[in-house]
Amino acid sequence: MRRATQFTRQDGVVLLVSVALLLNLALVGESGRERAKRAVCLANLKQLTLAWNLYAEDNDGKIVNGDTQEYTSMYRPEMPPQASHYEELPWVLRDWMTTATVEQKEQAIRGGALYPYTRNVRLYRCLLAGPAATRGYAVVDSMNCKGWSFGVMVKNTSQIERPSERFVFIDQGDDAYNMMGGWTCYANKDRWWDPPPVHHNDGTNISFADGHVEYWKWTDPRTVEFGRRRVAGSELQPGNDDIRRTQIATWGDVSRP
Repeated sequence: MRRATQFTRQDGVVLLVSVALLLNLALVGESGRERAKRAVCLANLKQLTLAWNLYAEDNDGKIVNGDTQEYTSMYRPEMPPQASHYEELPWVLRDWMTTATVEQKEQAIRGGALYPYTRNVRLYRCLLAGPAATRGYAVVDSMNCKGWSFGVMVKNTSQIERPSERFVFIDQGDDAYNMMGGWTCYANKDRWWDPPPVHHNDGTNISFADGHVEYWKWTDPRTVEFGRRRVAGSELQPGNDDIRRTQIATWGDVSRP
């Protein structure tokens, strides 16, 4: 079993890449600077997902609580195990409180279950996030955050089929609306629930359960248009490939009615 404080060679490589990218941000053009920021963001997500996997290794495959103390009913002892966060410390605490100072938000990150595996609050946000933002990444609801009637909340890595195809973290930018709880989407409807992030050149960065990270650029103009509204609940968007691709990566291939 690996220790939470273990620093691997992979950690060192990712850290050095991040530092090198940061040092070169001022030496490239505007488009190059944006690409460099995206690369740093991907490196952050790589580190967070490594920490996410180390936590599971140290806890017999149990996935860290992906909630941020929003779904309070899930912390009650009478909740069924498959839908409970009882006695599960969230990966970060209530850093989304609008009355909290930056110092309090950072302390909420340090108090979370994942921080002993990261030890760096800067890993929790993209460089494109606003100066007051302390966190820009969210866990998708399916990864031990919140289950719904249309999708199963996974609580152990043994439950994840094809981990290279399943989301863990999504770069939500500094959209306070989605910093509560996790990020979610419908599994069987042609519409968005939470707005898809569009701050990385009309796309976003995402990590997967096997540890790899990807940049997804949205291909349907309806995705970008709705994402820019930064509100929940889109109109029906039949034939939107972005929606279907995201649904499968979040919930698995759930059959549609």
